[in-house]
Amino acid sequence: MRIEAELKAVVWDPVGVRAALRELAPETASVYRDVYYDTPDLRYSRDGREIRVRVVDDGAVSLLTFKDPSVDPVSGSKPEYETGVEDPVAMEAVLRKLGLQEVIRYEKRCRNYRISKSGLSLLATLVTIPELDGTFLEIEAVVEPDAVPGALRVIRQVMADVGIGRDDLTTELYTEAVRRARSTTLGEHGRT
Repeated sequence: MRIEAELKAVVWDPVGVRAALRELAPETASVYRDVYYDTPDLRYSRDGREIRVRVVDDGAVSLLTFKDPSVDPVSGSKPEYETGVEDPVAMEAVLRKLGLQEVIRYEKRCRNYRISKSGLSLLATLVTIPELDGTFLEIEAVVEPDAVPGALRVIRQVMADVGIGRDDLTTELYTEAVRRARSTTLGEHGRT
């Protein structure tokens, strides 16, 4: 089992953090279109599990991801199982036939940086989501379970190197933030 050791932070100085990341690695831009699925009674979400179909850059890459509950409550790091999907529309049909339903769909605009540090291969991603205010930074490494604490130390160091403090860290899920933003918008404007 591999764990996605990850930290996420709110970025207060996107221009400065982006410049610092560009000093560490080349930048690539991508758009992720994520669709999350669950049972009608939301059993997976209640248990901290996630099922997602991600389409990157209008189909250049499509992935099916399953995440187990967090193994580290401070960071929210989770075991992750991911595989390529040739046809995301067919994959979505399979998930529906298995009794799952779409629970949320949103777009992430990402700037990715592949960084090597202390023997780890890290993926740093600056994220904006059109429905959310602000910018976020995720840094992750996929490691064996016993390597999670060490990987999180390295990730914290990279965060500090680019100007992110411990008080900037968050474990809030994008799915929850987007859901809350949508309910606020509906509350302000009413249903149409």
